[in-house]
Amino acid sequence: MLGLLFVTVVINYLDRSNLSVAATDLARDLRFDSVQLGLIFSAFGWSYAFLQIPGGWLVDRFRPRVLYATICLFWSVATVLQGFAGGFLLLFGLRLLLGACEAPAFPICNRVVTKWFPDRERAGAIASYTSGQFVGLAFLTPLLVMAQTHWGWHAVFFLTGGIGIVWAGLWYLWYRDPTDSRWINPAELNYIRAGDGLVEEGTKAPAGQAGFAWADLKLVLGRRKLWGIYIGQFAVNSTLWFFLTWFPTYLVKYRGFDFIKAGFMASVPFLAAFCGVLSSGFLSDFMIRRGVTPTVARKVPIISGLLLSTSIIGANYVDDPKLVVMFMAIAFFGNGFSSITWVLVSSLAPRRLLGLTGGVFNFIGNLASITVPIVIGLLVRGNNFAPALLYVGGLALLGALSYLFIVGNVERVEESQK
Repeated sequence: MLGLLFVTVVINYLDRSNLSVAATDLARDLRFDSVQLGLIFSAFGWSYAFLQIPGGWLVDRFRPRVLYATICLFWSVATVLQGFAGGFLLLFGLRLLLGACEAPAFPICNRVVTKWFPDRERAGAIASYTSGQFVGLAFLTPLLVMAQTHWGWHAVFFLTGGIGIVWAGLWYLWYRDPTDSRWINPAELNYIRAGDGLVEEGTKAPAGQAGFAWADLKLVLGRRKLWGIYIGQFAVNSTLWFFLTWFPTYLVKYRGFDFIKAGFMASVPFLAAFCGVLSSGFLSDFMIRRGVTPTVARKVPIISGLLLSTSIIGANYVDDPKLVVMFMAIAFFGNGFSSITWVLVSSLAPRRLLGLTGGVFNFIGNLASITVPIVIGLLVRGNNFAPALLYVGGLALLGALSYLFIVGNVERVEESQK
C-alpha cells in the first residue's frame, strides 16, 4: 500500500511541477513576462488551496479506492490538455482545473497511512510516500528536459498526463482498505489497532453526519496547537513552491545556466530533499521506539529542517554555480527534513475529523502555492532575484518559530476540549 502511495505522489507532483520544466520555452513562445508567468505558476494553487476543505470533507465520506482513482484520472486529463494551450487564459484555466482535481490527494494519503500504519511507524510511512514528490522530480526532471529538447514543451504535458491516466486504473485495481484486503490477517489488523491505527475509521459515513457541519469546521479552526501546524505548513510549502515553480527559471535566466545543464543541476536539490525526508521520518520513528516523547521526536526534525531551509539566502552571496547549487541543496534538504508534518495531522486531529483537519491543514499550507509564485514574480521584475530568496528564507524561519511556540505538546485534540 505504501508503494501505491509513493507512485501516486510521484505522478501527482510531476503533474503539478511539469510547468516549471516547460516554463522557459513556453513563456518565450506564448510571450509571457515575469508577472504573467508568476500568475500561471500560481493558478494551480488557487483552486488547490481553496478546495482543500471540501476535499477533506470528501475524504471523510468516500473510500480511497474510488476517490483517488477518480481524481487521478481527472487531473491527468487536465495535464494532457495543457499541451494544447495557446494562450494565457486557457493555460490559466487548465492549471485551475488541475489544482481542483488534485485537492483531495494528500488528505487521502494521510487517511490511508492512518488506516494502515500504527502510530510508531507512521512518520516513516509518511516520509516514504512524501519522498515521492522529490525523487520523481530528481530522476525524471532530466528526462522531461530531454523530451522538451527533442519534441518541444508540449511533450512535457503529454507524457506526464498520459502516465497518470494509466495509473488511475491501476490504483483502482490494486488498492484496498485494511478490512477489505485479502493480504492482511487478523493479527496484523490487531497490531494496527493497538498502535492507534484507525482501521475501521471512514468505512462508512458517520450516522447523522451525511452533510457538512459548520461546527466541525469551527472545531478544527479553534484549536491553538492546530493553528501551529497550519502556519508551519505554510512555511514548509513556501520553500517547496519556490523549487516547484521558479527554480529552473532562476538557474537559466538569473544565473546563466544553459537549459540542459540546468535540468541536471536542478536534480541535485531534489535528491537532497529526498534524502532529507527519508532520514527525518525514520529518525523520528526511531526516537519514538527509543522512548523519546512524541513532542520531541516529531517536532525536532521539523524545526531543524525549517532552520536549515533558511540557508537558501546564502545563494545571494556567491557567484560560483557549484556554490549556488550547494546552498539550494542544503535548503531543500532542510525542506525535505521538515516534510513529515502530516504525521502531526495524524497525531493531533480529532479522530472523527481526520479528513477535514487534513483539508484545513493543506488549505492554509497551500496558500503558499498562490502567494509565493506571485510575490516572486513581482520581486524579480528588476532582474534581481536576491529579494525573492530573502522572502523564502524568512518564511522558513517563521515556520520554525510556529512549531517552537504555538504547537505545544503532541497529543490528540479531543472534541470535548476547550
